[in-house]
Amino acid sequence: MDGFETTVLVFGALLVVGAILSGLAHRSFLSLTAVFVVAGFMLGDGGLEVLHFDARSGFVADLALVALVVILFRDGLEVEGEMLRRAWRLPLRALVLGMPITAALIALATHALTSLSWTQSFLLGALLSPTDPVLSSAVVTNPRVPRVIRHSLNLESGLNDGLALPAVLALAAALRADAGDFVWWKFVVQDVGLGLVFGLIVGFGASKLLPRGSGLEEQVGPHVKSLYALGVAFAAYGLAVAEPTGNGLIATFVAAIALGILRPDIRAIFETRAADIVEIVKLGIFVIFGSLLTLDGLFASGWASIGIVAFALLVARPIALAVALIGTRTDAPTRAFIAWFGPKGVATMTFALLVLGEHVPGANEIFNLAALAVFTSIILHGLTDTPGANWIARVYERRQHEEGDAPVVA
Repeated sequence: MDGFETTVLVFGALLVVGAILSGLAHRSFLSLTAVFVVAGFMLGDGGLEVLHFDARSGFVADLALVALVVILFRDGLEVEGEMLRRAWRLPLRALVLGMPITAALIALATHALTSLSWTQSFLLGALLSPTDPVLSSAVVTNPRVPRVIRHSLNLESGLNDGLALPAVLALAAALRADAGDFVWWKFVVQDVGLGLVFGLIVGFGASKLLPRGSGLEEQVGPHVKSLYALGVAFAAYGLAVAEPTGNGLIATFVAAIALGILRPDIRAIFETRAADIVEIVKLGIFVIFGSLLTLDGLFASGWASIGIVAFALLVARPIALAVALIGTRTDAPTRAFIAWFGPKGVATMTFALLVLGEHVPGANEIFNLAALAVFTSIILHGLTDTPGANWIARVYERRQHEEGDAPVVA
């Protein structure tokens, strides 16, 4: 069979086996998405060599782009307007303070332990700053975990993908061979500014275009609304990258936030109807990502690889969140819980694939360091999500029983 037929066969078999073993995966420390990464690794260049992808090929680049459009749009839609207004302090602090501090600390450690330049080190920091609760699903789905904590972690992970994106794009652009033509303020005005404007225009226009509050709305079924939302996602991207050129990914994310807040009916339907589409795209990226990994590549930087990953997971985020939550009325268990559960997942993977295909100097080393962090995060956060959720639930329940109220976390 040729490469495409082999890929289709393997992916179809993984979907079938994954569905059969989903219950077992749910009870183990590996989520279904993590299983796909491991399967990709075993079948890829570092294992049986059944799957082979060129990270710089048009196929991988286009799939990573489609995945980013779908994932960023889904993340933007999940920003709840009402809850955002009522419980915004914790996620806002995690995003505005915790995220850049995390990236900066990782960059410092990377520059100290490797030969990567400052720009390359900060690029790795930007790649490892987003979080993904999918890899610690018990934390955000367990109803015993206080809702404000689940909301904070969900909102942080939803927004930090889009907020990390400009930094990743800017640093990658600065590192490319034509970096001499890179002007940071032009990037901010053109990519970020126009992306924001196009996103707002598309999101607002799409919220008004689809009928609401009339007889026509009854004729627009849930399936059509879900397709409509996907159309908005790709239209926002396409409009932004046309002339005058803005950043399509930023436009997609902003359009989703606007549409989700203005049209909660579309948001709710998309979350249920388009879940399979989003999941298939994510699983495809996980398989490709895993297939590109090799043991030699993951540990190419030697002990520095282990040191950077350990620092990123055990030191950088806890310190960053401790600083970010100063002045909030959170107790020590709440701060420790939020600080620990910042797993690295699909955003880091997809951004890393994007960087790898951009012909950025040092891209291979940056990719491998990010990949090792994701692999390690899958194991550590997978092992601790259920025990951690049960622990924080017991803390809150005991405090509520003793004091008649749960700890204040706002």
